[in-house]
Amino acid sequence: MSRVRIFTDSTSDLSEELYRSLQIEVVPLYVIFEDNFYKDGITIKPDRLYELVEQTGKLPKTAAPSPLDFERAFEPIIQKGEDIVFIGLSSELSSTIQNATIAAASFPDGRVTVIDSRNLSTGIGLLALKAAQAAKDGRSSAEIKSLIEPLIPRIEVEFIIDTLEYLHKGGRCSSVQHFIGSLLKIRPIVKVINGAMTSTDKVRGKREKALHQLLDNALAQKDDMDTEFLFITHSSAAEEAVYIKQQIEQQTNVKHVYITETGCVVASHCGPHTLGIVFAKK
Repeated sequence: MSRVRIFTDSTSDLSEELYRSLQIEVVPLYVIFEDNFYKDGITIKPDRLYELVEQTGKLPKTAAPSPLDFERAFEPIIQKGEDIVFIGLSSELSSTIQNATIAAASFPDGRVTVIDSRNLSTGIGLLALKAAQAAKDGRSSAEIKSLIEPLIPRIEVEFIIDTLEYLHKGGRCSSVQHFIGSLLKIRPIVKVINGAMTSTDKVRGKREKALHQLLDNALAQKDDMDTEFLFITHSSAAEEAVYIKQQIEQQTNVKHVYITETGCVVASHCGPHTLGIVFAKK
C-alpha cells in the first residue's frame, strides 16, 4: 500500500509546527501588488501586506496557484511512490480546487485525490489535520476521502471583522454601507455557509461586544463540539486570541485549542484585528 501525503494550500492557516509535525505540504496562493507577485506565507507575511496597504492606499489582488504550480508540487511526492490527498480553499471562493483537479489529471488515475473543503482558513486546516492523522495511521487515499467528506458540512467557521475598510476597498461592501457602518461602528460577524462567506450578525458599538457575541455563539454549541480540536485564528489580535482560548478551555471539554495567525490571502480580504473560532461538530 502506498503511503499517503496530505497537501493543502496557504489559506489553511495552520502553524509551521503543525505543518511540519504532521508532514502536511503547502501550495501557496499568490498576493499581487501592482506588478509584483508574492507567494503567500513565503515571500510576504501579513505585517508586510498591511504596510503596503498603508503606503499605497490599495488592496492587493489574490490568485490561485496555477495547474503547473500544482504539478510541480505534486511531482516529487508521486515520484517517491506516495499518493496525495489535496484539501483546498472552497471552490465558491477561488479556482484553487479547479486548478488542483487539472493538475491531478496529469498523473495516473487515483494517485492524486482532490477534496473541496467548502471552507477557508483553519476550516481547511482542521480537515487537513484530521486527514494527516489518518494518513499517519496508514489509511489509503480512498479511506481518507471517505473520512473527510462527511466532516465538511460539520465544520463551523465564524469570525469578526474589525473594520469595513478592507471589504470596501475589495469591492465587497458598497460606499454607502461603508460610510454608515463606519459612523455606527458596526462590526460584522461572518460565517462560512455552503462554501461562501455570509454575514450573520452586525454588532454595533465596542469591539468587546462583538468579541463576546462571537464567543457566545461558539459556546452555545459546546455540547455539539467535537472535543478533539478547536482553533482560534486571528490577524493582529494576539491578546484577544489568548483570552478567547482561555474561555474556551474553561467552558468546554476540547482537548487541543490552537491559536493560529491568518495568512496574507485572508488578511487581504478581512483586514487587521480579524478573529475567528473554528471547530467541528460531532
